[in-house]
Amino acid sequence: MSPLKLALVAAFSAVLFTGCNKNSQPAAKTADGLTKIKVGYIGITCEAPIFSAVENGFFKDEGLEVELVKCEWSKYKDVLALGGYDVTHHLIMYFLKPIEQGLDVKITAGIHKGCLRVQGRVGSGPQTVADLRGKKIGCPGMGTPPFIFANRVLGANAIDAMKEIEWRVFPAGELGLALEKGEIDAICDSEPIGTLLLAGGKVRNIADQAKDAPYRDEYCCAVIVNGKFLAKNPVASAAATRALLRGAKWVEANPRAAARMSVEKKYLASNPELNTTAIGNLSYVPSVSGGEKAVASAAAEMKAAGMLSPTTDVDVLVKKAFAHLDGVTDEWVEALQVDKIADGQIPPDQDRRLALELSTIGSPFTIATCCAPASKVAGAKAPSSVAAK
Repeated sequence: MSPLKLALVAAFSAVLFTGCNKNSQPAAKTADGLTKIKVGYIGITCEAPIFSAVENGFFKDEGLEVELVKCEWSKYKDVLALGGYDVTHHLIMYFLKPIEQGLDVKITAGIHKGCLRVQGRVGSGPQTVADLRGKKIGCPGMGTPPFIFANRVLGANAIDAMKEIEWRVFPAGELGLALEKGEIDAICDSEPIGTLLLAGGKVRNIADQAKDAPYRDEYCCAVIVNGKFLAKNPVASAAATRALLRGAKWVEANPRAAARMSVEKKYLASNPELNTTAIGNLSYVPSVSGGEKAVASAAAEMKAAGMLSPTTDVDVLVKKAFAHLDGVTDEWVEALQVDKIADGQIPPDQDRRLALELSTIGSPFTIATCCAPASKVAGAKAPSSVAAK
């Protein structure tokens, strides 16, 4: 078995053997008739729609009472499979291999685009994907979404990720330091690490999921529902999906407000301007059909890169992974209106604001990125309202 397949099997096998036997029950009701639902989160930048849906009452508007369940990265898929939470939004690529292997979860709609990047060291570092052949690439972990995205990019450019790349694993917040020290030539990462390194002038983008074709049109994150919960609670699953899609539209209309709220309400540890810039790099334009197309495109490239079984029928996998729910349609999303609040948008001088914030912060703080565990980020500190982990 190749190193890539070993990494993927190791990352996913615990979920399959521990998570497939618990029977979900119909959701309980509160005294005032709301349906109880558990929503998982980690405390990362791109989860702003979850936090916005809670703070703005979008779940309650759908007849739901939410219990937020905070999870660790290492146990996230396991907790979902075991019924520890019912719904979340997360990375499509992170779940496709487990779904292929039998994990009972369903993707119900696309939330946003643009999480991931491959970046090279400035100066003499690689400038194009072709330049990565034979190079050392740092990643936050084998089998993580940045690693999967990098493998897709390499495979699409006829580079064998296992034979022609030397992979080095570093905590996400230490990738920039490893580049500076010359231990690696390039990195694959996620928000807000990518933004932080770009702002510091340490990297150049080689492949940007937010801007480069064909990835810029693909949803990286989607609504994910425990399959057994959906089977027992289709109405609540549809309601939760709508609440999260509404949350995504609110974030797109109010990215600065969403970023600051996430920090000030202590959903995550970050700095306000860094989080604002990071959210501004993402495209929160939710779509049902876009989510389904993303499952197909991600699965096709993952198979081509050797991350899915060569015998997997992509069309069959898409039908297995994606579920259409009553009342969750593109027409409903397009007709949905959200408030645009004063001072909630990215200001014209956001680059200056971020530079000022970065220039006035010193000691490291613990930050969780969009696609990797919490880690120490050099050159940043915890905001006064958030305790460093």
